[in-house]
Amino acid sequence: QVQLVESGGGSVQAGGSLRLSCAASGFTYSKYGMVMAWFRQAPGKEREGIAVSNSYGGTNYADSVKDRITVSMDIPSMDNAKSTLYLQMDSLKPEDTAIYYCAAILYTDRLTLQQIDFVYWGQGTQVTVSS
Repeated sequence: QVQLVESGGGSVQAGGSLRLSCAASGFTYSKYGMVMAWFRQAPGKEREGIAVSNSYGGTNYADSVKDRITVSMDIPSMDNAKSTLYLQMDSLKPEDTAIYYCAAILYTDRLTLQQIDFVYWGQGTQVTVSS
């Protein structure tokens, strides 16, 4: 059973930084790769994908935030079936306030930011940016 657990959310003032983490477990690595991504959903808005990484080091970002965020994936061991996805967010703005979700797909290396492509989801972590 794949499990994704996010952490690192909180409240910060505009201009500040946060680093989110997503710990993944319960899966098996394959030669086809693994993809993990960050989505966010602001109040009254649709969930949007903002950053994605695959197990081969590839990354992709949404244009709206790519200048302020960095995604990375840490895979300590292919035999351990655990990985951690990070999201470093800098120069935060009030409009970055949202619930941030981690998501994953197995057996692919495709750097997609489409919500429909992802099978596994975390519970989300709240990020609040005050002006």
